Amino acid sequence: MRPDVISSTNGSSHTLNGSPASPSQKAAFPLSMNGQALHTTSNGDLHTNGSQKSRLNSSTYFGHDREEVTRILIQSLYELGYDGAASLLSKESGYQLESPAVATFRNAVLEGRWAEAEQILVHSFHYERDSGRGGRRTEQHPTKERLILVEHAEKNEMLFHLRQQKFLELLEARDLGAALIVLRHELTPLNYDIGRLHALSSLLMCPPEHLHDQAGWDSPISSSRERLLSELSSMSQLKSSPSILTHNSAESISPSVMIPDNRLAILLDHVKQNQINQCLYHNTANPPSLYSDHMCDRKDFPLRTEIQLTEQRDEVWWCSFSHDGTRLVTACKDSTVILYDTDTFTVLHTLKEHTDGVVHCEFSPDDSKLITCSQDKTARVWSVETGRCLLTINHHRQPVTSAAWAPDGETFVTASLDLSTQLCYWSMRGHNLHSWDGGFRVQDCTMTPDGRRLVAADLEGKLHVYNFATRDEEYCLTTKSRPTSVAVSKDSRYLLVNLADNQLQLIDLNTTEVVRRFQGQKQGNFVIRSVFGGAADNFIVSGSEDSRIYIWHKENGTLVEVLEAHTRGCVNSLSWNPANSGMFASAGDDYMVRIWTKERDTRPGAAAAKHRAVSGNGFARTSALRSTSRF
Repeated sequence: MRPDVISSTNGSSHTLNGSPASPSQKAAFPLSMNGQALHTTSNGDLHTNGSQKSRLNSSTYFGHDREEVTRILIQSLYELGYDGAASLLSKESGYQLESPAVATFRNAVLEGRWAEAEQILVHSFHYERDSGRGGRRTEQHPTKERLILVEHAEKNEMLFHLRQQKFLELLEARDLGAALIVLRHELTPLNYDIGRLHALSSLLMCPPEHLHDQAGWDSPISSSRERLLSELSSMSQLKSSPSILTHNSAESISPSVMIPDNRLAILLDHVKQNQINQCLYHNTANPPSLYSDHMCDRKDFPLRTEIQLTEQRDEVWWCSFSHDGTRLVTACKDSTVILYDTDTFTVLHTLKEHTDGVVHCEFSPDDSKLITCSQDKTARVWSVETGRCLLTINHHRQPVTSAAWAPDGETFVTASLDLSTQLCYWSMRGHNLHSWDGGFRVQDCTMTPDGRRLVAADLEGKLHVYNFATRDEEYCLTTKSRPTSVAVSKDSRYLLVNLADNQLQLIDLNTTEVVRRFQGQKQGNFVIRSVFGGAADNFIVSGSEDSRIYIWHKENGTLVEVLEAHTRGCVNSLSWNPANSGMFASAGDDYMVRIWTKERDTRPGAAAAKHRAVSGNGFARTSALRSTSRF
């Protein structure tokens, strides 16, 4: 709820639309702080918690604009449901949240009264043009609602956004005739963003089940209308997925009169994120408290080897925990796959039906099934409970390098070095549901957790990003060297790419920008599968050809730790336990899988880590997967 009242501009004693908001006009009300009432001493001084309160008439609050702070607090109280407190604060301070024009415009958009919203918008542009852009103010209709616009606001751009929303809602309602009229007679005459106009017209032929995905809508109408308001008023720039709605739009309505929604929450998020960014060992999903500054203890970070798994008889090329953290799978050059119980790290099943090295394993979303990919040119699906092989995919003519489950847990994608069938989509009945064209060899692939995108890395230094619902390629990125592995963050936003030139890149999947680069590890010849680590994906973790493990802070790029991990050769694969942020596993050429835990958790008698670095130089490697130059 927002009061239909007049707002002042930034600056405590300025006026807007002729309505004063002076501190001298504020009424006196009882105040409290931290739950304790203000009290007056015998000499008349006002105190709170023993501190003198003498800033009531100041235009600043500890260096911040007093009006901005107060109005943001009023907005937050309404959002928290404390309407009475918000009204009281507004009355006592003399500051109002929104003008009648803003409230009317907001309600018109949220309720889909597009003609009324456009009328307010157009009148606001006429008023600004006549009064503030070189002409005299003409008050022919002084009672009409108007918005305060920023100097660079463009009328056609704002009208386009309003009419685009109207068009998309008509499409969703399957009123194609009305949608076509809006497209032809309302959107086209604006002559704004012809490319997007063509994209909108293509939606007329889009199946209903794909409309939200193609239009970039991932929420109901009410939420999309709220996003439209934020688009027009907030200072943040919208950078959505490469879709119909993608654009960078600076604010058009001045934030001083239409405060962006949830402004205090956003500011608090920035405070918390800054604390996390400054905390090198932040390894908890719980956000920092606002009551005090935050810093994690290094002793709570997994830096010690608690257990060494020695059942493997050759180089270990893969390790990964199940989604619930109760299982660990390892895959070996000798073609065996081992499933462990992570409570005791005893062997549950040893899977032996592959005839060549196993390079990749993937648990289904519900952890009931496991896909294994092998250099024997097959992929197999297993029951995690029984260890029985449920399905064999022998469609590929070259090694199967990777696999990814769809969110339904009943279909999956396999990737291969086969030029003719490099990327295939399968059902659990073994039916080929789709094959992607391209004529390239896929080194690795992954699915975003939200199921929207499939990413494939080829041997030619390209990253192919597909819309999984439509099967279309959204875009293709070129890297400077060969990518050896790809991984996606839990929020489906960031792609981690391991490159053969000793570099990892963090790429924003929405903007395609390289957000950060990580360097230090040694890589040039072999496949290393790097991962996100920590309770909230706060870390980047990579193996290395020098037998070490490298851990970086994801947000600030700091190299947090270099661990002397394995005794020889390459550290090939890592996995952070999703259910226990204080545990991760590493797999190496020394035939071992090591379980790393935090120092406080190390059990008496557990095997100690062997802290020595043995170079992998000269250590024989025969894997065709490791060196794919023969193709």
